[in-house]
Amino acid sequence: MSVPPVFRLLSVLVGAAALAADFSPAPQQFRQEIAQRFTVTNGLPTADIQLLELAADGQPRAFAGGRWSELRADTWHPLDQLTPKSPAAFTFADATGQPVTVALPWKSVKQLIHTPQGTWLVTPTEPYLVRAGQLTTQTWPGQGTVQQLAVSPAAEVFAATSKGLFRQVKAGWEAQPVLDGLGRAWAVNDVLGVAFDTAGQLWFATRAGVGCRTAGGWKFFEGRDGLPWNDFTGVAAGTEGEMWFSTHLGAIRWDGHTFHYRQGLRWLPHDDLRSVSVDGKGRAWFATAGGVGLIERQPLTLAAKAEFYEQEIERYVKRTPFGFTAEAPLGKLADKATAQPTDSDNDGLWTAMYGAGECFAYGATHEPKAKVRATQAFEALRFLQKVTQGGNPAPPKGYVARTIRPTEWPDPNVGRVERDREEQQGDKLWKVYEPRWPKSADGKWYWKSDTSSDELDGHYFFYPLYHDLVAETAAEKERVREVVRDLTDHLITHGFTLTDLDGKPTRWGIYGPESVNQDPHWWPERGLNSLSLLSYLTVAAHVTGDPKYTALAHELAVKHGYAQNLMFPKAQHGPGSGNHSDDEMAVMCFYNLLRYGKDPAITDRARYSFYAYWANEAPELNPFFNFAFAAHGLKQTITNVWGTYSVSPWAGWHEDSMATLRGFSLDRLNWGHQNSHRLDLVRLPLQQSKDLYEPGNQGRGHRVNGQVLPVENRHFEHWNTDPWDLDYGGNGGVLASGTVFLLPYYLGLYHGYIQQP
Repeated sequence: MSVPPVFRLLSVLVGAAALAADFSPAPQQFRQEIAQRFTVTNGLPTADIQLLELAADGQPRAFAGGRWSELRADTWHPLDQLTPKSPAAFTFADATGQPVTVALPWKSVKQLIHTPQGTWLVTPTEPYLVRAGQLTTQTWPGQGTVQQLAVSPAAEVFAATSKGLFRQVKAGWEAQPVLDGLGRAWAVNDVLGVAFDTAGQLWFATRAGVGCRTAGGWKFFEGRDGLPWNDFTGVAAGTEGEMWFSTHLGAIRWDGHTFHYRQGLRWLPHDDLRSVSVDGKGRAWFATAGGVGLIERQPLTLAAKAEFYEQEIERYVKRTPFGFTAEAPLGKLADKATAQPTDSDNDGLWTAMYGAGECFAYGATHEPKAKVRATQAFEALRFLQKVTQGGNPAPPKGYVARTIRPTEWPDPNVGRVERDREEQQGDKLWKVYEPRWPKSADGKWYWKSDTSSDELDGHYFFYPLYHDLVAETAAEKERVREVVRDLTDHLITHGFTLTDLDGKPTRWGIYGPESVNQDPHWWPERGLNSLSLLSYLTVAAHVTGDPKYTALAHELAVKHGYAQNLMFPKAQHGPGSGNHSDDEMAVMCFYNLLRYGKDPAITDRARYSFYAYWANEAPELNPFFNFAFAAHGLKQTITNVWGTYSVSPWAGWHEDSMATLRGFSLDRLNWGHQNSHRLDLVRLPLQQSKDLYEPGNQGRGHRVNGQVLPVENRHFEHWNTDPWDLDYGGNGGVLASGTVFLLPYYLGLYHGYIQQP
């Protein structure tokens, strides 16, 4: 007997699900990575930092342009007593803080190391030792360019040079062979950095990778082992066994298990690093071509991180008295005080997702401020339905706008028809009509029409959460019932379409069986639109209590095949394929359908479909997707003619989710990230293209572990961004909302995946 393809897929997934493990709610406390950048605006004499040293008390000193500066209270102050008197002299502070001047050209010094034996001054041609103020040579044999020196607590000295790794011995210096377990020499022709870790293990860095001398022999790390980059300029030991590597294109931290890459202005003042030093608090300091960088890891709670984002949203991002929440362009780069929030195409969706997070927050904590925020989001979404009525022209009752903008702003209809005609060249179903932005009946607002299906998914995701978790009085609940009833009845009355002011369906608001099942233009949307409409009707039945919606959903599911359609919500062909807005939409609809649905003809199929969908998304490290699926899949099973099978998420879903939540930077400015050069990446094959009509995956891929890049190496404003992209543009000119953190955090808090604060 042949086994159906769906069952073969199920068998694969069940095999993986066997690895599913219980989880413990994640603790609130963690260590947040925070970066600071210091440039000439902070008092440095020049941005190109030659070397950086840490005084005995941990105070950083930077040497740039022939002058020493010391950091005090976030400002660099000149140290005139250490300023060289001539180009042929170099002045520094010894271990006791006293000035020492030696006859060495200051431009040649690239490293300074204080030891009990004296101070090492490293130049490209030779390492020198300064004892009692006297500069002494160390019988250096002239073996290539000296890159870095390392001195162990036991006074063992190693030099990284362009000719190899050298160790100081009584007779001078000797080359150190580096052999693997088979006795083969491993890439030691050009050693770019060397250091001892806190356990006394020797580390070195070359273009071939990184090596570590352990008690059991040498260990080596290459791109296939997760090493991101290899153009090293130095190595430094952290205080907890970690190692830092500086490169000409960013910084790397080894935490004992994994390499972490930090590149771009989110993390560093410049990508070209001269060196790295780590102070006694574990803070990494970088001398760069554009200033001094600092990366530290400070204790923080997830709740405090959430509140930080909440305050930024309130202060800079929310728009209009209704508090629409998307992102805010800045009038001046990197200056949040110049935030100028404007309308976005999907204000309804983004505000709904922000509001949904606040509903989960109130459901989990009953914090009054969460209710205030959720209520404001409800009123904003409700207004998008009310603002469309009473004007001329006006769509039928229940229609919701995409967004609004004040009529004091420039008329958004100017030139719109011409742009729509251009859009129609690439999309034959694109609508050309006017006005796309009608005015409200009171003349105060432009509201945007041609509302899309993702907007509706957001509205329907939010309303039942607000109804169940936030609305407490009969009047509050009735306001929710009204908007849900009006919107759903609008869809039903108009043949399961969202009908616009021109009397025709919007470009994407088509859900009827004649279209999704029979119109060849709509086959790509068949699964997702079937899923969406069933979720809408299920929400309407739950919120209003009217059984007509349940009956309609059942009829669509059984008579018109919608339950079968949702088994394949989108035409995808492996991780990374398809439209990632669809993923965001599908997750919200699945969550609703399984949270509120009671019809097994729908929910049984939806649970398996969600499982298969999540399996495709699991490598994306998305805490929103993971938590939403776990809420309905954890410890659950499905039964078919072959038996009963687990649909629980497999091991790693919880750890991946928490790593992403912890990894989000507090800096939500849209700084660019460059990753496509990395050594630890695998490009996606053509089969996993976003669009098989135009196959190609230029600039898309994942790490060698099969997962997308960590959130620390990406910037995105919403969860619909393609996480398989490797490079991200941006210049710090837009402040993104913290909703991408807040929604999954509060969702995880509500469902018990994260400890209560």
